Amino acid sequence: MSTTMVQILRLLRILGRNHEKSSETMNDLLAQVATNTDTSRNAGSAVLFETVLTIMDIHSAAGLRVLAVNILGRFLLNSDKNIRYVALTSLLKLVKSDHSAVQRHRPTVVECLRESDASLSRRALELSLALVNSSNVRSMTQELQAFLESCPPDLRADCASGILLAAERFAPTKRWHIDTILHVLTTAGTYVRDDAVANLTQLIGGAQELHAYSVHRLYHALAEDISQQPLVQVATWCIGEYGDFLLENCEETEPLQVEEEEVMALLEKVLQSHMSLPATRGYALTALMKLSTRIQGDTDRIRQVVSIYGSCLDVELQQRAVEYNVLFQKYDHMRAAILEKMPLVEHGGPQTDEEAKESRDDTAPVPTEPQTSKLLDLLNLLDDTSGDTQQPPSLNPSPEGALVHLLDLPCAPPPPAPIPNLKVFEREGVQLNLSFTRPPGTPALLLITVTTTNSSEDEVTHFICQAAVPKSVQLQLEAPSGNTVPAQDGPPITQLFRILNPNKAPLRLKLRLTYNHFGQSVQEIFEVNNLPVKTWQ
Repeated sequence: MSTTMVQILRLLRILGRNHEKSSETMNDLLAQVATNTDTSRNAGSAVLFETVLTIMDIHSAAGLRVLAVNILGRFLLNSDKNIRYVALTSLLKLVKSDHSAVQRHRPTVVECLRESDASLSRRALELSLALVNSSNVRSMTQELQAFLESCPPDLRADCASGILLAAERFAPTKRWHIDTILHVLTTAGTYVRDDAVANLTQLIGGAQELHAYSVHRLYHALAEDISQQPLVQVATWCIGEYGDFLLENCEETEPLQVEEEEVMALLEKVLQSHMSLPATRGYALTALMKLSTRIQGDTDRIRQVVSIYGSCLDVELQQRAVEYNVLFQKYDHMRAAILEKMPLVEHGGPQTDEEAKESRDDTAPVPTEPQTSKLLDLLNLLDDTSGDTQQPPSLNPSPEGALVHLLDLPCAPPPPAPIPNLKVFEREGVQLNLSFTRPPGTPALLLITVTTTNSSEDEVTHFICQAAVPKSVQLQLEAPSGNTVPAQDGPPITQLFRILNPNKAPLRLKLRLTYNHFGQSVQEIFEVNNLPVKTWQ
């Protein structure tokens, strides 16, 4: 009997789809089945589930749709794991069309995060992230942070990424946003997205009123743990920029006297730690240089530490140390101007391509202090800012021309021949294409624009693209334009990869894609070994 009812319900779903009159005729029947079906056995649950699917797939009344969502909410309390999984999957599909109805079951969904079954907790995580909005962002983020501390390693990256995206979209205040990212960096460590460091430094840089608070928080976090590389990178950057605030008391943090010697010793500890990546040591080295103009420390001690890395095996770190040594030896009178604080940067969150284009058209940057800007660019201090355009280096002679020549600032070469686009992934209508450009004057830098399109009948949600490159190459991932790709060739998602390859090593990419499509969680890991030769030569 139950099998026959299931088949009839499926037929009704087909007949009522996109047919308003037929759907109206079915409303009373579906309401009767939904309220009178006995769910004490699996057969009854199967009939009730098919009833819910039919209600959601036709032009049903609003009250009937709420009833269907409530049935799925009751399924979440069922002792059968399979039924709970089906309920979570169905609610995830309905969260956009019936958001307010699904929100009523938020406490039950959050409880499902504590499931021991990995598939259940993953579905609960995806649904919890989809339920975050401006009114519940504080409470939901608190629950997600608690889950992040105890979740399995294979869920930690998705959870951290989801919290960061929710905070960026719905943060009530800048201070709350900073605290949230710091908690994720402290808890998730290496599982956070590659762009988290750049986003946090940009956020702190644009919040002048929170500079003292941020540097105190980060200093204490760094003093407790130097193993979490993203946290160490943000902390050393912040100490270099705003280290002078450490010598003053901050009313918003626990009063604790910090001495110049302690700050210097902590940065040296980061430089000497075997856990520090070359990029992290680069942050620490630059922070030491900046502190030489911020606090009345021992300049000779800083110079001695910097000189040690002039013979470092890492080429990037060695080059930076040599440049800093030259700055000490021959251009010490310019050191304060070159190492001055970064300008304030407004953190506007993710933009669509159209919004970004309008912003570029409406607000053209006005170049000021050209010589200082060149030197800052050379010392890689502007890598994390979000300027859309950069002024090419001036070719006019100037008093600092010798320094520019000494530090090997590149001149703008003729525009290179275009690199052909490359399709690297296609599955069920989801397609990933790479396009390549090189900024004028920086032959070692390659910009890869990753464009994700969707020609299928169902939208792609929670899309995340992560990448890795060989150790001889440096990679920086910028924030994507979104995480949802509309169906039927809607607006694509774009994301920018910045790849620095000074040694011109053969380039390979390892990509990791995670997204939801047709109600299924998809994860793809693959290598791109057929990049055009022009991408590294």
